Amino acid sequence: MKRIFLFLATNMAILVVASIVMSLLGVNTQTMGGLLFFCAMFGFGGSIISLMISKWMAKRSTGAQVITQPRDADEAWLLETVARQAQMAGIKMPEVAVYDAPEMNAFATGPSKDNSLVAVSTGLMYNMSRDQVEAVLAHEVSHVANGDMVTLTLIQGVVNTFVMFIARLVAGAVDTFLRGNDDEGEGLGFFAHIAVVIVMEMLLGILASMIVAYFSRIREYRADEGGAKLSSREKMASALERLKNNHESTMPSQMAAFGISGKKSINELLMSHPPLEKRIARLRQG
Repeated sequence: MKRIFLFLATNMAILVVASIVMSLLGVNTQTMGGLLFFCAMFGFGGSIISLMISKWMAKRSTGAQVITQPRDADEAWLLETVARQAQMAGIKMPEVAVYDAPEMNAFATGPSKDNSLVAVSTGLMYNMSRDQVEAVLAHEVSHVANGDMVTLTLIQGVVNTFVMFIARLVAGAVDTFLRGNDDEGEGLGFFAHIAVVIVMEMLLGILASMIVAYFSRIREYRADEGGAKLSSREKMASALERLKNNHESTMPSQMAAFGISGKKSINELLMSHPPLEKRIARLRQG
């Protein structure tokens, strides 16, 4: 109940703030163009801000510690391996970090190819062979080289925009229908209008999640292929095979899409990562 209340309160606050900002900017949200501008501003705004602070947020949410001076041979090897792969991929050396977690996982994030972070869990470091870890690092470096963080941000921004836009169009249509031909007639009212918008955003949000998850699965296949090129096809397949014995991911939900091992879902359409069997089969077909 508390989460529902916070969700409703957050949406109410966003609507009020958005309305005030648009009024100050002189944007008329009653026109189609004004409404689309309004939705794009807030749809892309949140995604872009998340991208810009992604490294800070990742470190904070996972407790990842950036390696500046290697404390042991394992950390020195991590730095050397990422440096070599980054050079091969033609990108600037990412920050390399380790975070404490029992599952075998790793992620890459950052606002650009030349300002990125690659982090691995302690579970991965100590439960995989070096060949397998090398392949996982190559997978994450490929994410950076492919610009996947920026691509997913743009996709999320477009999806957010149209979810907000369509939800408000539907609320406006319902309001117009209830008023009939009488401009002074009884419409939805302010709070009812907001309620319709929130319900529509929730319903459309499920479809939006499927769209984003679809593109996320595509980029995982591409990163597997990139990882195979930077290490080897055998090492990449071996690493994915090892992940079959993994613990359930404890990575925060906002970071799950960036890990090599995603969270499970009852519906594949909502999975950010393809099933491991499909990823391994595609690698071996390659």
